Amino acid sequence: MQNEAKIRVSIIGCGWLGAPLARALQAGGDFSVKGSTTSVKKAEILTKEGIEAYVARLTPGPQGEHWTNLLDTDCLIVNIPPRTSKQGEEFHPQQMRYLAGMITTSPVLDIIYVSSTSVYSELNRVVVEDDVKGTAEAAAAHLVEAENIMLSLRNANRRVTVLRCGGLMGYDRIPGKYVRGKKDLTTGEVPVNYVHRDDVIGIIEQLLPVLLPDETFNVVAPLHPVRREVYNASCAEFGWELPTYASGTTKEPFKVVGAGKIVAHLNYKFKYPDPLSFYYSLN
Repeated sequence: MQNEAKIRVSIIGCGWLGAPLARALQAGGDFSVKGSTTSVKKAEILTKEGIEAYVARLTPGPQGEHWTNLLDTDCLIVNIPPRTSKQGEEFHPQQMRYLAGMITTSPVLDIIYVSSTSVYSELNRVVVEDDVKGTAEAAAAHLVEAENIMLSLRNANRRVTVLRCGGLMGYDRIPGKYVRGKKDLTTGEVPVNYVHRDDVIGIIEQLLPVLLPDETFNVVAPLHPVRREVYNASCAEFGWELPTYASGTTKEPFKVVGAGKIVAHLNYKFKYPDPLSFYYSLN
């Protein structure tokens, strides 16, 4: 991306990650930020904070000028969590096809697509980006299909970076909150593949002012303590009842997602390299 006084960024999906990202970019002063949400209330809040916000949905049909305005940008950050419980796994690739169709006639030159390490199977070893390139290799084929739809937009002028994020944690997303008081957990010895929200934002901030790489990167904290350690530590921090763990069970399959590629590319230093030391808050 060419250096400019103001790099225009649009964030599709201003939710738990996207809204703080929009605020961080806006506060930095080097970016003009637009964003989309499906909530009128959230759009109003973002607008009051100086972020050009639109209520827009990734479904075919009349949308007014919202998408025209959102896609009039230098860099598009696509941060749409896949929904599978009601719509089915095919829904997210359908959303990406619809978005890709609009991008092809837009001025967008750079795309950051936020994906997930859920694409990797539990192979009982370290997994890296090249372990999954196609849907046949993936544990979540619909996510790789969505990645590939975005990657198909590459051309001589447009670059696409895929960020496969680990389990997003930090602030009110506290591992112990989801298991407090539970009994006989069988996954206590499974390594975690977590990343703090601040580090995802930090990596995107570091990617934006330079030429985006046509690459796929894992974005995961470099240390991987086991779930028992992480659950117990975060429960203890907030005074919650510790879960208990089953004994004498077969060790669950696991994966350790390697983040060496993004660290080497950016010379990035994680703010929170150890999930045992993530910052959390109930507010």
